[in-house]
Formats: sequence, structure tokens, C-alpha cells
Amino acid sequence: MKILVTGATGYIGGSLIAKLVASGHSVTGLVRSEAKIRLLEAQGIETVVGTLDDVEILTRAAQAADAVIHTASADHPASVVTLVAALERSEKTLIHTSGSAIVADHADGEYAAVTPLTEDSYFDPTPYRRPRVDMNRYVRQAAIEKGVRSIIICPTMIYGAGRGVQPNSDQIPKLIGLSKQVGAGVYFGKGLNRYSNVHIDDLVDLYLLVMERAPGGSFFFAENGYSSFKDIAAMISATLGFSGNTVSLPVEAISQQYGEAGRLGVASNSFVSAVNARRLGWSPRAPSLAEWLKTLGAA
Repeated sequence: MKILVTGATGYIGGSLIAKLVASGHSVTGLVRSEAKIRLLEAQGIETVVGTLDDVEILTRAAQAADAVIHTASADHPASVVTLVAALERSEKTLIHTSGSAIVADHADGEYAAVTPLTEDSYFDPTPYRRPRVDMNRYVRQAAIEKGVRSIIICPTMIYGAGRGVQPNSDQIPKLIGLSKQVGAGVYFGKGLNRYSNVHIDDLVDLYLLVMERAPGGSFFFAENGYSSFKDIAAMISATLGFSGNTVSLPVEAISQQYGEAGRLGVASNSFVSAVNARRLGWSPRAPSLAEWLKTLGAA
């Protein structure tokens, strides 16, 4: 298949492209600058230079592909509208990448969610994440109203080494960097909040499985376990050789630097279960977060 991937030089997109090429697919990557072309062409990937706001470029690239996988942004409505319009009545596949912060709460580290949410659970999103929830709904509705095989993949906290241009995920590397500055594993408030997580290799496997099997309009969480942030702090502390020492920081410390997105990213509960993915046949095999962090310490 000929597949267009947005976010081709990002953490998810770059890792996905490597697997798609290895699986025999022809891949075109959307990149924002000429400087990144050589990085992708060295991997045998065609490139299109443009941004998510370039309607004509994005439309032509999507229509020239057999399937589109959108990994560039979970929060860019205009690009989603463009891609759906480009593929309308084609029955082609559009996989949009969301993120499990849609179910995040304002626990601020003070309490742990007890029961994981599934794809069919009701939840009331925070005002900050309601636009993302609305966008997910628009994508799924396109399968009914627009003649697009549109699907949502909703990763949790991702860890592991990226296989493309960008090797690092978001939350864990930032926590490691902050812990190095402090000299102890860090968490926020009481650190009781739970966040589900998934290894990048398992996530990429889910994309390929969904592309092959999933019905239009479907929604998939991606997770293979969970940890409280206090537990994550202890893991990071051991990895960095801090003898398991941890320290609590005020939630305001992360909010001041990273805003509401940062607050929800490390001080909330985002506790989910990937029921639909496992029902589809997804079987994660990569190391757990605890196992992977131990390999960093050994290195």
C-alpha cells in the first residue's frame, strides 16, 4: 500500500514509518522543511514538504495515497477537516492519533483512580481537553457520514526508544531530566495518580493491525499496564542511581513551566484499559515500563 504519514520526523510517526517500510509498504512522509527531506529519503521514504495548514498540499498527498495515518498532532482540527474532506466518499483509511489525556482529571496527585476506563466508558473531559474529544467524535462520525474508513488510536504515556529521527517520547524523558536536576525521582503532590502506559514498539504494531482489520468508526486505547507517578519516580531514581530516593514537588511547579497540558500530563489520572485493541488481536510483547527503565540503568 501507498501510505501518507504526517508527523514523519516525530517520535510516533518516525517509528511507524520504519515498521511500515520494513513491512513492504510505500511511504510518503509530510515534513515541514526542506532540511528534513534527506533524513527521510535516506530511509527510502518519499517526502512532501508542507504544514498541517497547507490545505492544497495535504489534500493532494492524501488523495494520492491508499491510506493516511495522522500522527503530527492530536490537537489540530483544521488538518483533520482537510484530511476527511480529501478522502470523502473514497472509503480509504484515515487513522487519527489522539491521546489518553482526554480522560485526565484534576487529581493533582492527591488520589488514585480505582477502575480503568474502557473505550465504551462515559467520562466528562476537562475543559482543556474537550476540543480533542470533539475532534475524535468528528473523525469517527466520518465513517458514517463521509464515506471514510476513519479510526482513532489513543495512546497512553509512551516510552521506549523511537525508531525514527526523534528517539525520545515526552513525559518520561522530561521526568528523567527533572529528576537529574533535583537528584531524586520526582512526583507531584502525593504522586498517587495513575497513568496507563505503552511501549512505542507495541503501539506501532497496533497501527499496523488496525490498518489491516479495524472497522471504520472504531476507537482504540493503547496501553499495556499502568503506574502511579510516585512509583515511576522510584523507578527513575533507581535507574539514575539515586538509591530509590524520591521527592514531591508542588503541582504549580509543572503548571508554571508547561501549563495545563503539563499539569494533566503528570498530575492527573489517565487510567484506561485497551479492551478493543486486545479484542482485535493486539498482543503487546515489549518490556514493561519498569523493565525498560532497568535497561537504561544497566546501560
